Amino acid sequence: MTVIDVHAHVFPRISREESRVLAGAGEPWLRDGMMMSGEDDYRPVTPELWDAAARLAAMDRSGVRVQAVSSTPLLFGYAAAADRAADWCEMVNDRILAYCAQDPARLLPLCQVPLQDLELASTAVTKAKAAGHRGVHIGNHVGPRNLDDPDIVAFLAHCADEDMPVLVHPWDMLAADRMGRYMLPWLVGMGAETQLGILSLMLSGAFERLPSSLRLCFCHGGGSFAFLLGRADNAWRNRDIVRKDSPRPPSAYTDRFYVDSAVFDPRALRLLIDVMGADRVMLGTDFPFPLGEQEPGSTVRECPGLDDAERAAILGGNAKRFLGLDS
Repeated sequence: MTVIDVHAHVFPRISREESRVLAGAGEPWLRDGMMMSGEDDYRPVTPELWDAAARLAAMDRSGVRVQAVSSTPLLFGYAAAADRAADWCEMVNDRILAYCAQDPARLLPLCQVPLQDLELASTAVTKAKAAGHRGVHIGNHVGPRNLDDPDIVAFLAHCADEDMPVLVHPWDMLAADRMGRYMLPWLVGMGAETQLGILSLMLSGAFERLPSSLRLCFCHGGGSFAFLLGRADNAWRNRDIVRKDSPRPPSAYTDRFYVDSAVFDPRALRLLIDVMGADRVMLGTDFPFPLGEQEPGSTVRECPGLDDAERAAILGGNAKRFLGLDS
């Protein structure tokens, strides 16, 4: 069985001087095992995040054969001027390619784009694909613009045209002023942001307009989406302001996207599989962060009611299809 992790992050070596291209918009860089945001310490990190040899050794220990490697969301650069963000994304994408070149059969690079500008983002995807990137990594919103924003929907359609799968990660979480302690933005905000991204595509009718060839995956098990899908369907049936732009209830669109398995509880994963189907869930660990799955695949292996074929699909088979590895 080939085990493939679709949700694994990298923070390539970037100096303080190189970060200044973002001109005050976060300016992320690395200093002695610390992610920095401008002059501020952001989070301590381990060598796997920037050292490919350390990552590959960790993958060997855990039995993960392949990782789709995406940037740490701090690197997105969405708050910067679009032209500066385009230059920044090109540099980050080149660094990710160099990182993954240490073992291109096992480390599959995903690019990032200046999502704040449709034309620049689309150009970046086309260029990144030609350079060797295997997919695209985006945040679930750009400032106040959710995924149903017309330009973001047009960007997703461009990704479908380019045959580039898209991994959506929550970031810049809501209500930060009320969640300053206990990592609550990660524990509460990420789940809410992910559900917001999914429902914005469903209720706006965006899935009706997007090509069915679009391969889209939401991280963190789709956040709170699966648990609250019944509430969303109930609202669609009973309130015209909920269903006014969507001809079908939210549950009708679960075959239009994937989710990863990063829910950390076999009972939660069982519900997620019941909602999405075993063919729409892929292994995701959030490697190498401490809030990620410390024993990759353990939740899948402990999930009740799965047969061998379903378990194999979630641990790797579905990711082969999502990433286009079967071909």
